[in-house]
Amino acid sequence: MTLDLSENLESKTRAEPRHVQLGLHDDQVLEMYWHMLLARRIDERMWILHRQHEVAFHVSGIGQEGCQVGAAYAVKRGHDFILPYYRDLCLTLTLGLTPRAMMLALYGKAGDPMSGGRQMPAHYSARQLNIVSVSSPVATQIPQASGIGFAIQYEKTDQVVVTCFGEGSTAEGDFHEGLNWAGIFGLPVIFLCQNNQYAISVPIEREMPVKNVADRAYAYGMPGVIFDGNDFLESYGAMKLAVARARQGKGPSLLEAKTYRPVPHSSDDDDRTYRSRQEVEFWKKRDPILLARNYCYSNNILDEDKNQEFEERAREIVDDANEFARAAPYPPAQEALNGVWGPLPEIERAG
Repeated sequence: MTLDLSENLESKTRAEPRHVQLGLHDDQVLEMYWHMLLARRIDERMWILHRQHEVAFHVSGIGQEGCQVGAAYAVKRGHDFILPYYRDLCLTLTLGLTPRAMMLALYGKAGDPMSGGRQMPAHYSARQLNIVSVSSPVATQIPQASGIGFAIQYEKTDQVVVTCFGEGSTAEGDFHEGLNWAGIFGLPVIFLCQNNQYAISVPIEREMPVKNVADRAYAYGMPGVIFDGNDFLESYGAMKLAVARARQGKGPSLLEAKTYRPVPHSSDDDDRTYRSRQEVEFWKKRDPILLARNYCYSNNILDEDKNQEFEERAREIVDDANEFARAAPYPPAQEALNGVWGPLPEIERAG
């Protein structure tokens, strides 16, 4: 059965603030907003660095911070497993990946803790945080998540797995295989689709024959849940329920966060060729950071002075990470073969 959480929540009258009903304290809500804001400012700087030709490539998570911060706060950090995808800047930042690490990876510097400057940017990972490396092929993390879920079930731990992907990934065979395996064995995996409406330049109606990604959940024996991915509290609520269900041994869930990316697919894309500026401007009014800020204002969790303090702090952190990565050395060229080839035989040269 597919559940539309956004409709259910909107139909209820709340006597208490929404975050209180979800079990969150004011300081936790403020932290969630802070992580969203910091992620946005890092992301914006990365765009600028690309446009200034300092870095070669950037793929953005702008517009998707709400569903990502909600997911991060619903899991046990460093205990549960996270298999992100390339837009999960806010998710991995909230879980403990540092701005310096992200900038080192963006520049491809030797100190990049994720790959030593070997991978493309946005291949987030951290062994100590149980964040499994992003793979470049789309959707490969989905069956990998089910494999980890199978190991968790075998070892009888209370861990869960969360894997993220865009709706374009659901056209890959990996999506079917991963969800089918998880459904058969009732694995503790949450499949979080961040539906941002476009698979590069292809709109949702050309990607799949059903209206919602979550409609497919029934075929794999798991619940499908639709929610407003731009609403950080609704995202947290949906993830919290799915995580609790998985931790209790009740199996996997397919979650669909309805969101939007107001920026191009990547720094190599021109989104003006496939969507109107009017559409983009409409969705900017649903910006997850704007919605979170307004919520915090209306519930006396944040004021203008505190928000300005956050902005100044974010600028300092981004500047520091930027300068640190810019000054760091690149890896030696010979390291390009490390981890790829074994010891090469000595070749005798003719005298």
